[in-house]
Amino acid sequence: MPVTWLYAPGDRPEVVAKALGSGADVVLVDLEDAVAPGRKGYARAATAELLAERAVGPAVHVRVNALDGPLLAADLAALAGLPGLGGVRLPKVGSAADVARVVRLLREAGDAPALYPLLESALGLENAFAIATADPAVRGVALGEADLRADLGLAGEDALEWPRVRTVVAARAAGLPPPAQSVYPDVRDLPGLAASCRAGRALGFLGRAAIHPRQLPVIERAYLPSAQEVAAARETVAAADASPGALALPDGRFVDPAVVAGARRILALSARAESRS
Repeated sequence: MPVTWLYAPGDRPEVVAKALGSGADVVLVDLEDAVAPGRKGYARAATAELLAERAVGPAVHVRVNALDGPLLAADLAALAGLPGLGGVRLPKVGSAADVARVVRLLREAGDAPALYPLLESALGLENAFAIATADPAVRGVALGEADLRADLGLAGEDALEWPRVRTVVAARAAGLPPPAQSVYPDVRDLPGLAASCRAGRALGFLGRAAIHPRQLPVIERAYLPSAQEVAAARETVAAADASPGALALPDGRFVDPAVVAGARRILALSARAESRS
């Protein structure tokens, strides 16, 4: 269960190398917004060279260029079948048909890796569930908040609450993992990042994308369970194992299969943290 996702520009191999050693669970190599038009070809070639061999370390995902632009086919052809590729992030997905076209291009090139569509427009939000269930290759969805703000003319955090909940619900309904939060753009405002992560966790997100390594520990602390949460989860799972079905714990908490599933996820996250410490 990834908790931290770190972006790095594809045309800066030295920055990608630092990202790979940052401790992030997933490194997101960006061929889109972070790369100037004149360096797109170099970014693609450098990323393909990086992924030509499967390396030990964090998973590497690549965000390709616009689905309706002239660079997509070349991006997908360069990435398909590379052993080090963990997934492809698709920007500004508006419909299930967008996903189907990407899958077709990848399969023509020889492989269809895990896909992670980004919901970054009103149309993408309206079609969130259809996108999440468009193909078995879709392994997760995420919200792209900067582009969504621009598309809808949104101002303030409150305006994003419904799109965030919509994304979480679509992922859950499709049987996908909880989505990670979108990036927090102010890399120096760590208290603000922490508060935003706590709010995102309360809405059902799991983890967050970052644009600077200094954000990673804040995201980890916000999303990994506290000692009290772990203790309560252990009590819940033990009670459920001893007496399957719905029951009430001595402190009054009601336990049913959904609660038990949440408790097991807390224990899995706790075990993940312990294995990395």
